[in-house]
Amino acid sequence: MIVYGIPNCNTVKKSLDWLKAHHVDFEFHDFKKKGITPEKLNKWCDTFGWETVLNRKGLTWKKLTKEEQTAIDNQEKAIAYLVENTSAIKRPIIEKDGNAILISFDELHYNQTLA
Repeated sequence: MIVYGIPNCNTVKKSLDWLKAHHVDFEFHDFKKKGITPEKLNKWCDTFGWETVLNRKGLTWKKLTKEEQTAIDNQEKAIAYLVENTSAIKRPIIEKDGNAILISFDELHYNQTLA
Protein backbone atom coordinates (compact mmCIF):
# COMPACT_ATOMS: atom_id res chain seq x y z
CA MET A 1 0.00 0.00 0.00
CA ILE A 2 1.24 3.48 -0.87
CA VAL A 3 0.07 6.68 0.80
CA TYR A 4 0.56 9.77 -1.36
CA GLY A 5 0.65 13.17 0.26
CA ILE A 6 2.81 15.74 1.99
CA PRO A 7 3.96 15.13 5.56
CA ASN A 8 3.03 18.51 7.06
CA CYS A 9 -0.64 18.29 5.98
CA ASN A 10 -3.01 17.76 8.92
CA THR A 11 -5.27 15.44 6.92
CA VAL A 12 -2.28 13.32 5.93
CA LYS A 13 -1.16 13.22 9.57
CA LYS A 14 -4.61 11.97 10.64
CA SER A 15 -4.48 9.30 7.95
CA LEU A 16 -0.97 8.14 8.90
CA ASP A 17 -1.93 8.06 12.60
CA TRP A 18 -4.96 5.90 11.78
CA LEU A 19 -2.89 3.52 9.65
CA LYS A 20 -0.23 3.16 12.36
CA ALA A 21 -2.84 2.67 15.11
CA HIS A 22 -4.44 -0.12 13.03
CA HIS A 23 -1.05 -1.71 12.19
CA VAL A 24 -1.48 -1.22 8.45
CA ASP A 25 1.81 -1.47 6.54
CA PHE A 26 2.36 1.29 4.02
CA GLU A 27 4.97 3.20 2.08
CA PHE A 28 4.77 7.00 2.08
CA HIS A 29 5.26 8.96 -1.15
CA ASP A 30 5.86 12.67 -0.54
CA PHE A 31 4.77 14.16 -3.84
CA LYS A 32 6.17 17.53 -2.80
CA LYS A 33 9.67 15.99 -2.88
CA LYS A 34 9.25 13.09 -5.31
CA GLY A 35 6.72 14.69 -7.65
CA ILE A 36 3.88 12.93 -9.42
CA THR A 37 3.42 11.89 -13.03
CA PRO A 38 0.62 13.00 -15.33
CA GLU A 39 -0.13 9.28 -15.84
CA LYS A 40 -0.66 8.76 -12.10
CA LEU A 41 -2.85 11.87 -11.88
CA ASN A 42 -4.91 10.67 -14.85
CA LYS A 43 -5.47 7.34 -13.14
CA TRP A 44 -6.61 9.07 -9.94
CA CYS A 45 -8.87 11.41 -11.90
CA ASP A 46 -10.39 8.43 -13.70
CA THR A 47 -11.10 6.85 -10.28
CA PHE A 48 -12.27 9.85 -8.25
CA GLY A 49 -12.98 12.52 -10.87
CA TRP A 50 -10.64 15.43 -11.59
CA GLU A 51 -12.78 17.84 -9.59
CA THR A 52 -12.25 15.68 -6.48
CA VAL A 53 -8.49 15.29 -7.00
CA LEU A 54 -8.11 19.07 -7.39
CA ASN A 55 -8.14 20.56 -3.89
CA ARG A 56 -10.04 23.82 -4.16
CA LYS A 57 -9.99 24.43 -0.40
CA GLY A 58 -6.23 24.85 -0.04
CA LEU A 59 -4.06 27.94 -0.17
CA THR A 60 -2.39 26.92 -3.42
CA TRP A 61 -5.74 27.08 -5.22
CA LYS A 62 -6.91 30.20 -3.40
CA LYS A 63 -3.78 32.09 -4.48
CA LEU A 64 -4.94 31.84 -8.10
CA THR A 65 -6.97 34.65 -9.58
CA LYS A 66 -10.61 33.94 -10.40
CA GLU A 67 -9.65 33.95 -14.09
CA GLU A 68 -6.92 31.35 -13.50
CA GLN A 69 -9.30 29.19 -11.48
CA THR A 70 -12.01 29.44 -14.14
CA ALA A 71 -9.52 28.45 -16.85
CA ILE A 72 -8.95 25.05 -15.17
CA ASP A 73 -12.17 23.56 -16.45
CA ASN A 74 -11.31 20.01 -17.52
CA GLN A 75 -9.15 17.04 -16.57
CA GLU A 76 -6.32 17.85 -18.98
CA LYS A 77 -5.90 21.39 -17.63
CA ALA A 78 -6.26 20.21 -14.03
CA ILE A 79 -3.51 17.63 -14.48
CA ALA A 80 -1.17 20.15 -16.09
CA TYR A 81 -1.77 22.44 -13.10
CA LEU A 82 -1.36 19.66 -10.52
CA VAL A 83 1.93 18.37 -11.95
CA GLU A 84 3.38 21.84 -11.38
CA ASN A 85 1.50 22.52 -8.12
CA THR A 86 1.43 19.26 -6.17
CA SER A 87 0.18 21.06 -3.05
CA ALA A 88 -3.16 21.46 -4.85
CA ILE A 89 -3.72 17.68 -4.96
CA LYS A 90 -6.39 16.48 -2.52
CA ARG A 91 -4.59 14.33 0.01
CA PRO A 92 -3.82 11.75 1.04
CA ILE A 93 -4.50 9.33 -1.77
CA ILE A 94 -4.07 5.67 -0.88
CA GLU A 95 -3.31 3.01 -3.43
CA LYS A 96 -3.48 -0.72 -2.86
CA ASP A 97 -2.15 -3.13 -5.46
CA GLY A 98 -1.67 -0.20 -7.87
CA ASN A 99 -5.27 1.01 -7.61
CA ALA A 100 -6.40 4.19 -5.85
CA ILE A 101 -8.87 3.20 -3.15
CA LEU A 102 -9.19 6.22 -0.83
CA ILE A 103 -8.86 9.98 -1.08
CA SER A 104 -8.71 12.39 1.88
CA PHE A 105 -9.38 11.06 5.37
CA ASP A 106 -12.71 9.80 6.61
CA GLU A 107 -12.48 7.37 9.51
CA LEU A 108 -15.65 5.55 8.49
CA HIS A 109 -14.31 4.93 4.97
CA TYR A 110 -10.96 3.82 6.38
CA ASN A 111 -12.70 1.36 8.73
CA GLN A 112 -14.83 -0.01 5.88
CA THR A 113 -12.00 -0.24 3.35
CA LEU A 114 -8.91 -1.08 5.38
CA ALA A 115 -9.91 -2.63 8.70
